[in-house]
Amino acid sequence: MPLLCRPSSAACSPLPPSPSLSSPAGRRFNPPPPEKYGSKADPPDRGYDVVAYFTQAKPVAGKADFSHSWNNAEWRFASAENRDLFAANPEKYAPQYGGWCAWAVSQGYTAPIDPEAWRIVDGKLYLNYSKSVQQRWARDVPGNISKSDRNWPGIREKLVAK
Repeated sequence: MPLLCRPSSAACSPLPPSPSLSSPAGRRFNPPPPEKYGSKADPPDRGYDVVAYFTQAKPVAGKADFSHSWNNAEWRFASAENRDLFAANPEKYAPQYGGWCAWAVSQGYTAPIDPEAWRIVDGKLYLNYSKSVQQRWARDVPGNISKSDRNWPGIREKLVAK
């Protein structure tokens, strides 16, 4: 199970982006472009409560009854309390790199994510393509975050232009 952590070590293997890929549990998702996280029909977190990663240390399915609009998207939460926490500080809870795989961004491209492959580092949520990719990302968390931070502006620009 992913744990809250400080930078130490973690990683992923580069996999080509493919919206048709799915994990054994069928939970792999392609996030939308960062300037438009999603729509009511296509939530950015694909229905997962991003606050729950911080408060319950696990992915939890959100409910349409507890939603909040932010950054051109409808975000879902498991409870009114989590919705209100997000509404008060969305930047604290929204995943890094527009919700795309952190390893892929470190390599200069995007890839879908598995909600089960996650880690919180220095108070920020990072998602990955799969648990095996996340293990590879974990081998050099600070280095991979640094590479992703450098690559993200160019990737984001291309996504927004689509």
